[in-house]
Amino acid sequence: MVRTEKSENQEFLEKSINHLEATGFEDIKADIEGYDTPKSYVRKGTDSKITPDIVALKNGRKYYFEISLKSSKPRLLKTKWLFLDTLSRMNSNRFRIITTKGHYKFTDNMLEDINLTNKEPIRI
Repeated sequence: MVRTEKSENQEFLEKSINHLEATGFEDIKADIEGYDTPKSYVRKGTDSKITPDIVALKNGRKYYFEISLKSSKPRLLKTKWLFLDTLSRMNSNRFRIITTKGHYKFTDNMLEDINLTNKEPIRI
């Protein structure tokens, strides 16, 4: 999710965190109150920062989670997903996308556009 949309979708972000806690994830970091903020990455040449929505550990492996909701800035979202996918593969981590009812088609189209068809979104 793009930074400007995080405040609008706070409730779904909390619901996603609760789901992850219930499925055994630990040391959860999220960009909301009450949790540590995940590490941000700065894009060279611009001042924009890329921060994963949720970072968690399970069985000693780090997982990056991205919330997929319909966005007015799909290009920025695609860039963020590609970066996080590449980063996770470089460090032998995992990258997952979380979505909800009403946003499945948007998520599938986005994944197809950036050639991440091997990713199956987590549906909450």
